[in-house]
Amino acid sequence: MIFTNIIAVLMVSAFIALLVGKRFARTLPYIAAIGVLISFALLAHFASNHHDLFHQAMPLVSVPWISSLGIEYATFIDSLSFILVALTLILALVCILVSVSEISQYQNFYYFNLLAALAGIVGVFAAADLFLFFFFWEVMLLPMTALIAIWGHENRRYAAIKFFIFTQVSSLLMLVAIIVMAFIYQQQFGDISFNYFDWQQLNIAMPLQYWLMLGFFVAFAVKLPSFPFHTWLPDAHTQAPTAGSVLLAGVLLKTGAYGLMRFVLPLFEQAATHFAPVAIALGVISIVYGAVMAFAQTDFKRLVAYSSISHMGFITLALFSFSPIAYHGAIVTLVAHGLSSAALFAMAGMLYQRLHTRDLKKMGGLFASAPRMGGMLLAFVAGAFGMPGLLNFVGEFMTLTGTFTHHPIATAFAATAMIGSAIYGMYLFQQSFQGKPQENVKIPDLRAHEWLLCSLLFGLLLYLGLFPQALLMHFDSIYPSVADAQLIGGKL
Repeated sequence: MIFTNIIAVLMVSAFIALLVGKRFARTLPYIAAIGVLISFALLAHFASNHHDLFHQAMPLVSVPWISSLGIEYATFIDSLSFILVALTLILALVCILVSVSEISQYQNFYYFNLLAALAGIVGVFAAADLFLFFFFWEVMLLPMTALIAIWGHENRRYAAIKFFIFTQVSSLLMLVAIIVMAFIYQQQFGDISFNYFDWQQLNIAMPLQYWLMLGFFVAFAVKLPSFPFHTWLPDAHTQAPTAGSVLLAGVLLKTGAYGLMRFVLPLFEQAATHFAPVAIALGVISIVYGAVMAFAQTDFKRLVAYSSISHMGFITLALFSFSPIAYHGAIVTLVAHGLSSAALFAMAGMLYQRLHTRDLKKMGGLFASAPRMGGMLLAFVAGAFGMPGLLNFVGEFMTLTGTFTHHPIATAFAATAMIGSAIYGMYLFQQSFQGKPQENVKIPDLRAHEWLLCSLLFGLLLYLGLFPQALLMHFDSIYPSVADAQLIGGKL
């Protein structure tokens, strides 16, 4: 029941926030924070009493929903879903903290959409029924679109529509694949089912398996995003409010990676093996392309958005290398990128509130007036480009180590792009906080809640970077039954 309880707490908090009038608007961040903290406490309590979840998948709830179609409300938990839900709830607090000083209009509807999006994301990580998974996939889309369209910047509606169209069209491909697989199950076993564990018994011949896999892959590659399905992301990040960017980069992109890990690799083993060279090529292109495009940006948020494309390329590369080390590295990278990208977008929001611009050319020399903010930005930039001692380094090192044996050329390109990430990271810091200050430009340093936010995120990156076993110890059971990398012919 744990995930059902968390979803219920978040949705109850969302409706309470919606019903709060302007007179009590100051209570809205507290309502949202209490809902998130209760959810986190429930998750921590469950994990402390059910250590088995770190060794095998645990079914939680399975009750009929639409019995005539074999659709159930079915949820389960394992290490992967636990880690990603925990990350979601941590970054939910970040979203609330950055919203305190930024959101002043329609605050009750804003927090309703924020909490509803979080509930949808938790549902995505919890669903054991593919129809339920698709339902939550859509639930998280609508409030996220609203966050961009209503509380975003000048071109917010264009960015929101683009985000909605990309996600919706790709989701329809996945829906078609889900329906086809349900009928295939009926043909093979007599009853219709959308249950993930039932589907693992399916025997689907090529090339049908390949086309079904593509239906899922495209939907998840758009959300990841992977080149060439990435063009919605820079616009969405640039126009979204700060919390929207934190939610997008920190959590929503992870739902795409989760889909690849949970469904594409285990359910379509043969097709995934044949598709691996293409996926690896797309991963490498994403890594290099994202790094090059990031260096060409002058908008703070747009630069970080392209860096996210580059980092998500490591996920695709790791997963389709079929290496346990790289696979575990991908999970570490998901957590590390979630924390570091959330921090960078939060700092972009802080600077925008002070300077009313994201243009790096209009910044410079800010370290003199805001040394604590400058120090934090430097720390997060160092984390983003993989400085040893921080969690990003662990994830990227494991990914490159795992992929090198069978894909040395792809690994070499990815490693070279890491140098590019250091270049654009230092470019970001130099343009904003070093150099000659703009005339009469002085900004206040980190406020108390901003210092709390930055300390929380950097503390996690540092602790898990120095003691990665605190995370890795839960990974022993997280590796799908996918064909060994030896089966993939040739090297890339």
